[in-house]
Amino acid sequence: MSTVTISKTKIQKDGGVIILSLKEYQKLREQAVPTYYLKGKEARELDKLVESGLKDYRAGKCVSAGSLQEALKVYGKKNKKS
Repeated sequence: MSTVTISKTKIQKDGGVIILSLKEYQKLREQAVPTYYLKGKEARELDKLVESGLKDYRAGKCVSAGSLQEALKVYGKKNKKS
């Protein structure tokens, strides 16, 4: 078994420490994300938006980039050529 050492000043500065198993931590993370159920018009609008995005993806209209800023640069250059 390994020993972990944490300084008292670090604990006091951060307000404490909690030790959880990975399984319990993942369970808490999943519960922290709200779940939304759409109905009616909102659900249909979202379905259309997703379908439109999938069509663009299949057509190769999507931009691959490491960040949003990079994606906007690539997208801008693509549209200037058109």
